Amino acid sequence: MNEKDHITQFYPSPAEERPLQETYLAHHLRQYSHSSGRAFVYGNFVASLDGRIAIPHSTKGGMTVPKTTANDRDWRLFQELAAQADLIISSGRYLRDWADGRAQEILQVDNPKFADLKAWRLAQGLRPQPDIAIISGSLQFPIPDVLTAGGRKVVVFTTGSPDPERVREIEAKAGQVVVVGETSVQGDLMVAKMTELGYTTVYSAAGPQIMHLLLAGGVLDRLYLTHASRLLAGQPFSSIVEGELFEEAVGMKLNTLYFDPHGVDGLGQLFVSYDVTR
Repeated sequence: MNEKDHITQFYPSPAEERPLQETYLAHHLRQYSHSSGRAFVYGNFVASLDGRIAIPHSTKGGMTVPKTTANDRDWRLFQELAAQADLIISSGRYLRDWADGRAQEILQVDNPKFADLKAWRLAQGLRPQPDIAIISGSLQFPIPDVLTAGGRKVVVFTTGSPDPERVREIEAKAGQVVVVGETSVQGDLMVAKMTELGYTTVYSAAGPQIMHLLLAGGVLDRLYLTHASRLLAGQPFSSIVEGELFEEAVGMKLNTLYFDPHGVDGLGQLFVSYDVTR
């Protein structure tokens, strides 16, 4: 293993060099659900130094992760986080993007670069792919056949009184539709239902609005954040949390801090994790 395969752990101390690979697998996230009595929920973003996680797509509309912050080393750790989940949170927009050819499988265990993560899941008694949770008020999204291959389930969380015919269509194809709020999805009700369904480790791979509902509901446990050493500027942009001002600021306590001097074309990046305090 050469020098570029390593990062520096600064916290917890003492500082030490360690391999990049398996850095987040070593966090053993599946252990934590048993202590709280509900599913352990965690999320992840890569952000520029001026707080941008997404900027307008140059040709297709909508927002996208900037190419100037996305990088293979962060993507490796993203995959390690996804590998530990038995349920991944996404959105109706993700499925629409998939249908349009603009999205990819979240956990890429069929990619030879991540074969070790597939082996890790199988060794844990898990299926190759986690189930997927979709948050959608409209229920207007396609469900690609590949998404439910191999017995994989889709659980859709929605609001109010959804159209019964559309509910039947979704449940016939994918799994089940659950109402968890009248006018908006409530994070606490959603995670309670996830726990009731038997899910223990839930990874949010969705955007800043869903991060807001998890924090507002008091159900996010840990935030992983990569700080890529670039400034982007520009409008509009997305940050890690978007929504109404919280009644009380959410406290975050540093859990781990690593410096990767080789990422972002040698500019470096920080891999940080925070535990939510309550």
